Amino acid sequence: MEKIAIVTDSNSGITQKEAKQLGIWVVPMPFTINGEVYFEDVTLSQSEFYQRLADDSDIHTSQPAVGDLIELWNSILESFDKIIHIPMSSGLSGSCETAYVLSQEFKGRVHVIDNQRISVTQKQSVLEAIDMVDGGFSAAEIEERLMKNKLEASIYIMVDTLKYLKKGGRITPAGAAIGTVLKIKPVLQIQGEKLDAFAKVRGTKSGKRIMLDAIEKDIMTRFSGEEVHMAIAHTCETEEVEKWVEEAKERFPDTPFVVDPLSLSVSCHIGPGALAIACTKKLK
Repeated sequence: MEKIAIVTDSNSGITQKEAKQLGIWVVPMPFTINGEVYFEDVTLSQSEFYQRLADDSDIHTSQPAVGDLIELWNSILESFDKIIHIPMSSGLSGSCETAYVLSQEFKGRVHVIDNQRISVTQKQSVLEAIDMVDGGFSAAEIEERLMKNKLEASIYIMVDTLKYLKKGGRITPAGAAIGTVLKIKPVLQIQGEKLDAFAKVRGTKSGKRIMLDAIEKDIMTRFSGEEVHMAIAHTCETEEVEKWVEEAKERFPDTPFVVDPLSLSVSCHIGPGALAIACTKKLK
């Protein structure tokens, strides 16, 4: 039986501490802040990141260094036969394509899984991969199953401020100014490879209802008859998150929810105060 290691990146929301507990490896994503490089959950904590956002620091996301990734894989392969590497969606970052190109030099020992996931849905893929390794699946079988299920997930995110969408060029300064005056809150969707606009609402209450309606529709249509994993993600303070969890449980009373912060790569573009809900079809 193959001895398989699981590698992901910090976009999954899995911390370095959690990675050790799970027996996996998490590549920390690099951020350049005012010209200096930091690494998520290594030299850059969630609280430090949001403080830098509040200070209007110049923040850019980037890919893990090629040399660091190759060194990590080589180190792991000294003790393992194969690696399942689950990066963030190729539609949201070039790091997936870079990893895939590098994997070609490892003669089939590194399987890069581009299953279009990010944050809580990416984390779910990692947990499913761990279960499959424990269940005796081969690396090829794990890749096949994860890829077959790749589009079977949805995330809806309500943005609290238009400031960071404006900074990222996703809306115009004039649109941001008008939206702020009218208290417009965009609801964004990640389904597959892109972060797209889903709806524009007036106020938090309406935004929450839109997200709950959307996820319920997905469960009733796209995932009809299937078991799903449900998750709450956020860039909020604890009190707001607890309220959101309570409201989600009122709509889905028999469903357990995982609750995690959104990864910093997503947070960089949407800012603090965002709330999200996600569902992922369970692998059979």
